[in-house]
Amino acid sequence: MGHEHRQPATHGTGPLGPWGRHRVCVAPMMDCTDRHARRFLRGFGPEIVLYSEMVTAAAVLNGDRERLLGFDVAEHPVALQLGGSDPEELAAAAQFGAAAGYDEINLNVGCPSDRVKSGRFGACLMREPDRVAACVAAMRSVVTIPVSVKCRLGVDDWDSTAHLEAFVDQVAAAGCSLFIVHARKAILGRLSPRQNREIPPLQYHRVHALVTRRPDLEFIINGGLKSVADAQRQLEHTHGVMLGREAYGRPEVLAALDAALLRPGQSPVTAADALARFRPYVLARLAEGVPLHAMTRHLLGMFSGRPGARRFRRILSEQAPRAGAGIDVLDRALAAVDPAIARAAA
Repeated sequence: MGHEHRQPATHGTGPLGPWGRHRVCVAPMMDCTDRHARRFLRGFGPEIVLYSEMVTAAAVLNGDRERLLGFDVAEHPVALQLGGSDPEELAAAAQFGAAAGYDEINLNVGCPSDRVKSGRFGACLMREPDRVAACVAAMRSVVTIPVSVKCRLGVDDWDSTAHLEAFVDQVAAAGCSLFIVHARKAILGRLSPRQNREIPPLQYHRVHALVTRRPDLEFIINGGLKSVADAQRQLEHTHGVMLGREAYGRPEVLAALDAALLRPGQSPVTAADALARFRPYVLARLAEGVPLHAMTRHLLGMFSGRPGARRFRRILSEQAPRAGAGIDVLDRALAAVDPAIARAAA
């Protein structure tokens, strides 16, 4: 797959300053936002910033880099999220990411899983702002693309306003000007990753306070956002919004966000539009030997609540994993929802 580097689109100066590249983002999600999912989601809007699922720095240095870092040119603007806590490893991995053509390197300081905790990266690093700063500085010294940080409000009992402000100040001093903040703290050991997305209370006001306190920095807010109205409320206080499970499980919301916030006046992208844009990609990857299910598993959230949606999911779930499954499986699934969509996508 080819690579091409370009900067994400800008939207000019707004009420919060000369920001806007990250006005609408899709969160990095393990086992979800792989290259196939990102290529599909791109069809809902050309300026939405997409984030890769987390890749550890060690995997980049020692693993199959084409498999880990490869992506389709149409995914731009796209960021690579790295996990790790060793500045030298992260710097080397960031160089590979920049060389691959990513528009941004993002450091994971928010994932609450036990595996991440045991590896000394993710949310547990919020207790170590000096180490995070060293990691950012090391990456910034070797790449010219932006280096950002995705974090929480805090972790366990390390979640006071003073702690959060000190974390942001120290990491910003190391060269990070973009913070993506999941507006909850993480509770390690006692809650699962899913529970950590739902149980700790959302505290949007604390992210808003960071924006007011550090007007020289860019803050993207994440957590609990599900609609255009949710996004618009947050954009009165922050520079951008990031959606995760909602965007992955109900991708049509991205079309609404694109039309309302990024390209006002444009008609929202339809399901048929997005699938028609994805179809040539599916055909090309099938010709390369990529299994159909590796791509269509990301479509199961389509058409939720519409007649035929259950049959659409069943056809893809049962037939796409079969050996030799081809584009005809996707066509049958689409026809189960609406023959007109199947014809338009084809």
